[in-house]
Order: sequence, then C-alpha cells, then structure tokens
Amino acid sequence: MDNMSQNNLFEAKNDKSHTPMAQAIRPESKEKYVGFEKLSKKYPFLAQEKLPSFVVWGPPGSGKTTLAKVLAANTEYKFIEFSAVLSGVPELRKVISEIEETKKLYQKQSVLFIDEIHRFNKAQQDALLPYVENGDFILVGATTENPRSSVNRALLSRLRLVQLESHPEKSLHDILKQAIAALDTKADEGSDIEISEEELSLIIDLSGGDARKSLNSLEMLVSLKEHKQYEFSDFKEVLLENARNYDSNKDRHYDVISAFIKSIRGSDPDAALLWLAVMLDGGEDPVFIARRLVILASEDIGNADIGALTLANSALNVVSNIGMPEARITLSQVTTYLASTVKSNAAYLGINEAMEYVRSRDTVEVPEHLKNFPMNGHKVKYVYPHNEASSFYEQEYAPRETPQFYRPKEAGVESKIRERLKSLWKNLKSY
Repeated sequence: MDNMSQNNLFEAKNDKSHTPMAQAIRPESKEKYVGFEKLSKKYPFLAQEKLPSFVVWGPPGSGKTTLAKVLAANTEYKFIEFSAVLSGVPELRKVISEIEETKKLYQKQSVLFIDEIHRFNKAQQDALLPYVENGDFILVGATTENPRSSVNRALLSRLRLVQLESHPEKSLHDILKQAIAALDTKADEGSDIEISEEELSLIIDLSGGDARKSLNSLEMLVSLKEHKQYEFSDFKEVLLENARNYDSNKDRHYDVISAFIKSIRGSDPDAALLWLAVMLDGGEDPVFIARRLVILASEDIGNADIGALTLANSALNVVSNIGMPEARITLSQVTTYLASTVKSNAAYLGINEAMEYVRSRDTVEVPEHLKNFPMNGHKVKYVYPHNEASSFYEQEYAPRETPQFYRPKEAGVESKIRERLKSLWKNLKSY
C-alpha cells in the first residue's frame, strides 16, 4: 500500500505530458510505503541493508513495482526496470552487460527488476541463473501468477519469495483521501473539486483491491467534473464496465467454470445461470462451455436422466454452428435443465473404479467361454441369451474375482435400471 507525494501529484496534474496519477503518487522511500513495517516482519530480509534476490507475487495494483523501487532507493542501488513482455534474451544480455560495466567502473550494485517474469520461457529464465548465482546483481522478479508454477525450479531455488495481497477497503480509502487532499492543496483558487463519500465508496467497491485501478478511477472522476461532463449514473456505468475482470486461461477462468459446474451438480439453476452470465460477459468461448456441459451430463447425471446427454450434445452442435449472441439462449436452456434434473454419478464412479482395478493388476485374462475362438472341449459353454425366453441367462462375463463397479442409484431412470438388474442377477451379483 502506497502513500503519496503531494508535490509529485501537483507536478503531474500540471505537466502537459500528464503523468498518470497512480504513477505520480508512487512513494520514493520505504518509510512512505504504507504497510512496509508489517511486511518486513513477515519477510525480515526486506529491512536489511543488503538485499537478496527475490520474486514478489501478488495481484495487479498490490505494490510489487513500488516495493522494488523503494527498496532500491533505500539502499542506493541502481534500479533497472526490464519487461519480460517486450524483451527477449538479446536485450537481457545487453542490460546485464551494462550492469557489469557499472559495477566494474563505479563499484555500484544494481537491482534488475523484471516485470511479469513468468512471461520468460525456460531458456530466458535459465539465462539469469549464473548471474544470480554469482551475485552480479540483485534480481527482483514480479509476477501475478504463483511463482511455484510459473518460475522454473532452478531459478526459484535461488530466490526468496514475497507475497502481496490486494488492498483492503480502509487502505484504498486512505490512498484516495490523500490523493484528494493533494489535489485540493495545489488547486487553483475557486477550482476545488468535491468528491463525495458515495463516489469514493463506489470507486473502492469496484476496484477489486487494486490501488492503481482506484486511482485511475479517481483521476477519471476529477477529469469529468473539471470538464462539466459528470453524471453519477454515467460514471457508475463506466466503472462497472471496467470492473468485471475475466481471463481466458488463468485462475478466474478456472474458478468460474468450477463454480458453474458445481452449481449444476448441486441442482441450483439460478447460481448456474449467474456463472454462465459471468463467463459470457467475460468473452468465454461458448463452445468450451457447451463441451463442459456434455461432460457433466455423463459425469453427474448419467443414467438417472438418459435424455440429458442427448440434450447437451445437441447444444454443443447448436452452439458450434450459430455462435454468440444467440448461443446464450441454448446454453441457458441446457444449463437450467441439467441443474434441475435428477443426478447420478454411478457411471462416472464405475469407470473410475474399473480403470483403477485394471491398472493395479497384471493382464486381465478373458474367460475361455467368452473368447472369439474358445478351445475345443472347454467345459464352460457360452449361452446365447436370445435363445432364452427372457433374452437373459445368468452366466459369468468376467473373471470370478471381479468386483461390482456399477452401483445404480435410486434416481430417475436409474432406479428402474437398478430394479431390472436386481431382478436378473439373483445369484452372481447383488444390486
């Protein structure tokens, strides 16, 4: 969490290049980095004069870059910022060469800050290893993804780990109030802009704990009021549009689809529609959603409702052909049906148990009477079921020690399946 420099903010407001407010108010020392004391108690090495290399992990706007800068400023290290998104190994080697030259000529240590270090591939990360190992510079990597999975083990083993959290509401409120105070202090006479608590609360509620986003929202609000183009309802609509975060292959993507599937499994069509709307609003591929519904129809409904799989598969075909926005209607129909109908995971559990049984044993041999060409004279003969009046004959179809995998539940059509199997298998199985 960051305090603000009023002078910097005033300069940014009057600078024709217009430095963004979030950048202008960035603290320049760890004393002004709100929360540093608490952070240094959790990670004592942050308070040491000699910094180790580390990776800082946290959500956007949690203060990762600011932390690296104030630590470098406190130790008077040369701070070099490098983007893993915009640069590759050749650029990295050039920067490292300049760092080595600085150290040789001026005996000055450098902090190499690599933003979004998780974007580096294995080869790029490996290029850093010898320099970090030798202490040629202090590496500070920043990432929004868990470094235990996004940074390769060889590099991670040479780095400390610092985790930052999203800002709580009180901290965001303090940050915004300080920014407003800085504007009021330096504003021209008669040009003060009033910001209400309702407006602050709206900004805080829709910032998701992101200090940068909250300051950008405040900056937009100030600009609207300065140009006499402000309506609270319009401002709220813009913030809402920008507040809905979604991603196609990261944590929120998996969290939302998980909530969607679990809501259907739990027979809550309203919750399922909520998460469906979140995905569609976020630009999720509707075909991906339809495929997951097909899987769910077998895994969580199975034979309890034999029409579920047919409906889900039809939806996949429809969605694949018509696309959005009309596909939302079909997805809604199938989602509400699957959420509302009877459930059984007996088929899902059955194949899992059967697979585990097969994998834990040697080759499962086919009984002689079931083979395509059984041996002549074998005492057990295969009986063709359709020769019987009921088209059923109770005989063994697997090795005798094979356990029962499929256990039909008392749910929908599956309850009838259970009763039929129970009536057929009076001696060899138990249903």
